[in-house]
Amino acid sequence: MKPLPLPLRVAAGLAVTTVERARELPRQLTGLPVTVASQVLQFSMRVQQQVTELAIKGDDVLSTLRPVEESPSWATFDEDLPDEPSRNGHRTPPPEPEAEPTAAKAAEAEAAEDPWAAEERAIVEEAGPAGVVGYDELTLPQLRARLRRFSAEEVEELLTYERAHQNRSSFTGMLARRLGNLQQPGEGGQ
Repeated sequence: MKPLPLPLRVAAGLAVTTVERARELPRQLTGLPVTVASQVLQFSMRVQQQVTELAIKGDDVLSTLRPVEESPSWATFDEDLPDEPSRNGHRTPPPEPEAEPTAAKAAEAEAAEDPWAAEERAIVEEAGPAGVVGYDELTLPQLRARLRRFSAEEVEELLTYERAHQNRSSFTGMLARRLGNLQQPGEGGQ
C-alpha cells in the first residue's frame, strides 16, 4: 500500500490535535487565571531585574566621574551631634574632664618608667565590684542578664558597692532579692 500524501497526513494530525485540545479546554480554563497571573508576575520580575542591572551599570559608570565622599552625609555619630537636648530631653553634655590630682601625675610618671605596672593598674581600675567590668555603666537589664553567674558573696559585694556609690533603688532591690534567693537553703544558687 502506498502512503498517503504528506499534506493529507498533516491535516489529519491537525484535526485530531484540535479535537484533543477542545476536550481539554474546560479543564484548562479553570487554571487560566492562575497561569496568566503567574506569567504577568514573572514578566514584571524580569523587568525589575533588568532595570536593577541597568542601574548598577549606571552606578559603575557614574562612580568614575564623581569622587567618593570620605564621610557620607548620612553617617553621623553621637560625638558629631551637638550637646543640645534632643526632643525627648535625654541628651546630656559630656562630663567635663576633672583636674588630675598630683598622685595621678606621679602614677603617670611611674608608668612611663614601668609599662607593666601601668597595665596592671589599668586592669585593676577597669574591673569594678565582683570583677564586673564597667559596672557603673550597666543598665538594669544588662546586670539582670549577668546575675545568675554570681555567687552569693559576689552579689553581696555588688550590693554593698551599689549602696555606697550610686544607690539606685531598682539595682539595690534586684540585688537584694537575688542575694536572698541565693541564701535560702535548697536554692543551690539558681
